[in-house]
Amino acid sequence: MRCLLIDAHPDADRLAAHLLDIYAAALPPGTAVERLAIRELAFDPNLAQGYRALPPLEPDLDRALAAIEGCDHLVLAFPLWWGAEPALLKGFWDRALLPRRAFRYHDADPWWDRLLAGRSADVIVTMDTPPFYLRLAYFDPLGWRYRRQVLGFVGFRPIRFHYCGPVRSGGAERALPGWRTRLERAARSAPGLRRRGAAR
Repeated sequence: MRCLLIDAHPDADRLAAHLLDIYAAALPPGTAVERLAIRELAFDPNLAQGYRALPPLEPDLDRALAAIEGCDHLVLAFPLWWGAEPALLKGFWDRALLPRRAFRYHDADPWWDRLLAGRSADVIVTMDTPPFYLRLAYFDPLGWRYRRQVLGFVGFRPIRFHYCGPVRSGGAERALPGWRTRLERAARSAPGLRRRGAAR
C-alpha cells in the first residue's frame, strides 16, 4: 500500500504542509509513504510548444511522475488562488500528465484510455473563501475541473476534496481541530489503500 503526498504550495512551512503532516500521521500502519514538494523540483513549467513537440522530462519531473505511477493513493495540498491552483502546480500538470503515459487518445473515436486508473486521491485546499460560499456562489469550479479534466481525466477515482477555509483573521487556528479530525478520518479510509489492501 503506497501513498504519495504532494505539497504544492510555492512556499515552505505553510498550512498545506502542516495538513499533510496530520494526514500522514493518521495513515494505517504498514502504509509506504512518499512525499514531495513541487517547489523543490527542477523543471520548466512552461509547455512552450504545447503537446506537438514535447520536451524531454527533467530528472526531477521523471521521478515525480514515476512516484505518481507507483502510488495507490495520492494526497495533494495547495492554496486556492484566484479560483484555481498556484501557477507552479498548473505547470507541473502540464508537464507531467503526458500523452501515452497518463492518458492515450483513441485513433478511431474521440475517447481516451485513462492510464492512471486504479488510483484514488484526496485533495486538500486551503483558502480564504468559506467552503459553503465556494459551492453556493461559484458552484465549486475547482472540484468540477479536477474530477473531470485533471486527475479524473487520467483515471483517478474517487477524488475526495477537503476544503479548509477561511484561513485568515485567525480562521485557521479556530478551525484546525475540526480539520484535523476530518483529515485523520480521510487518511484511515483512503479508498486506494483499502482497495489494494483487500486485493492483497
